[in-house]
Amino acid sequence: MNEHQKDLTLYTAHFIDELIQSGVECAVISPGSRSTPMALLMAEHPRLTTYLQIDERSAGFFALGLAKASKKPVALLCTSGTAAANYFPAITEAKNARVPLIVLTSDRPHELREVGAPQAIDQIQMYGNAVKWFSEMALPDSENSMLRYVRSSAARAVFTSMQSPSGAVHLNFPFREPLIPDYDGIFERLEDSSPSIQLTSGKRKLPQEEINRIADHLNQIEKGLIVCGEVGADGFPEEVIRLSRALGFPILADPLSQLRSGMSDLGMVIDSYDALLKNDSVKQEAAFDVVLRFGAIPVSKPLTLYLKQHIGKEHLIIDESGGWRDPLGAATQMVACCETAFCKDMADYLGNDLKNSEWLRRWQELNEKASVTMKEVSLLPEMDEGRVLYQIIQQIPDRSSLFVGNSMPIRDLDSFFFSTDKCIKVYANRGANGIDGLVSSALGAAAYDEQLYLVIGDLSFFHDFNGLLAAKLNGIKMTVIVVNNNGGGIFSYLPQSGHPKHFESLFGTPADLDFKHAAKLYGGEYCKVESMGQLESALAESIHSEDRLFIIEAITDRTQNVMNHRGLWKKVSREIDDLTAGDDFWK
Repeated sequence: MNEHQKDLTLYTAHFIDELIQSGVECAVISPGSRSTPMALLMAEHPRLTTYLQIDERSAGFFALGLAKASKKPVALLCTSGTAAANYFPAITEAKNARVPLIVLTSDRPHELREVGAPQAIDQIQMYGNAVKWFSEMALPDSENSMLRYVRSSAARAVFTSMQSPSGAVHLNFPFREPLIPDYDGIFERLEDSSPSIQLTSGKRKLPQEEINRIADHLNQIEKGLIVCGEVGADGFPEEVIRLSRALGFPILADPLSQLRSGMSDLGMVIDSYDALLKNDSVKQEAAFDVVLRFGAIPVSKPLTLYLKQHIGKEHLIIDESGGWRDPLGAATQMVACCETAFCKDMADYLGNDLKNSEWLRRWQELNEKASVTMKEVSLLPEMDEGRVLYQIIQQIPDRSSLFVGNSMPIRDLDSFFFSTDKCIKVYANRGANGIDGLVSSALGAAAYDEQLYLVIGDLSFFHDFNGLLAAKLNGIKMTVIVVNNNGGGIFSYLPQSGHPKHFESLFGTPADLDFKHAAKLYGGEYCKVESMGQLESALAESIHSEDRLFIIEAITDRTQNVMNHRGLWKKVSREIDDLTAGDDFWK
């Protein structure tokens, strides 16, 4: 082994080994020449699971989904040039959704930059403030101080990515040719050669006197709400339900809060608030005095408008990272504290008994009325999109995972995912709310979860066809239900739909795609369904199919779907008006 190869091998191997010692278990690799040293050594490490995805944009989202499901940082490796630029959409989502990624870009050495060398672009801080930390790494060197440096950089990358709020970090590695390391057996030779850096961190907690002060204040208020979006804190669902019981505050729970399934006490959860809050009198009369907000802003626009309508009331936003999650400008108190610890400490102080609350009973009564009506989706004409999603939730096995696309699928989930004893883990990319990379993110999550279903619209599916290759290359099983209404269904609910002259060409955008060809291209099974009976049969077949990709194309009608949804919402509103008639319902 010559001096250059020794430097290249030891420097890169020590970096990879420290990543793994620090908690990284998986890496997603896109092939390329300049990344050869890192790729070969990653493949060689016995404790690192590697996944291959040729398209870097899809690879970025695959790593994002894997990190989201595992709650651990995932390494992401590519070659130099525009390959690295293709990571940007996933890195943006990782920042907004607080998902840890270790982005490793390979680069030309300094003497080949800005001199017209091929596959060389400016990669220094190329992701701007979308990453939490950037480091331009030194050229490989096997001197002891440099091996300590590269290990320290690896540990720092993992540590920084995981600190609240989690996010991506970026390390740029310049490599000189020749690029082949002496990788065979290197990690056996490396054993105990350098101690790893121990990483320790804790959770933010409020002083007990502050907990007592807030709890005493809230305990004097009857008309309070708890609003939960996506919260990543371990143990949060159980503790927030304990707090809601102690205060007598109903929980308006977004489906991504994980509060609508598998809980021991779902009576505190209001799951049909989106339909309720489409009623103007409820928005006006159900005036709260205080709201506790946890996690990201929920999907529901009626909920957002309701909170905004009562902007003069107390709004407490609890967020361990100290982020400013207040798009309404309504906050009266920001609480930088672990969400789970906040709920637990408050509930411990207040006690476990259910607080007698007429306010809570009114919300539960309205929710029961709205839920019964919204469940009539199961009686709608065949292949209504809400009915499709409702059927999927009813049929998938206990302890399944459900990854839901943006635009209409996530909104239908909000409307038709009712509280259930069945455990269903729900995922979505709601950081930047884009429709790109959804197939890849779901496949990344499916690499970790055993039974995962992706529900996605036809345009979102088209956006990430390339992502399907990860299933074939890495042997990942996933069922994809493509809700095909031949275009952008969500625009039919927006003001653009009132301008038919250019609506279809600019917003509806029918693509007339036949998705059976995608299944054939990537070696998956395929089934086209045009009735609920066919959907039920296809789902049953997918549950028991081989460990491979299974695509179900569900044909729906955009125009009919809008009519069906609005019909249900109007019926809920009429029934709520009848129930709340009079002046004393909310008194």
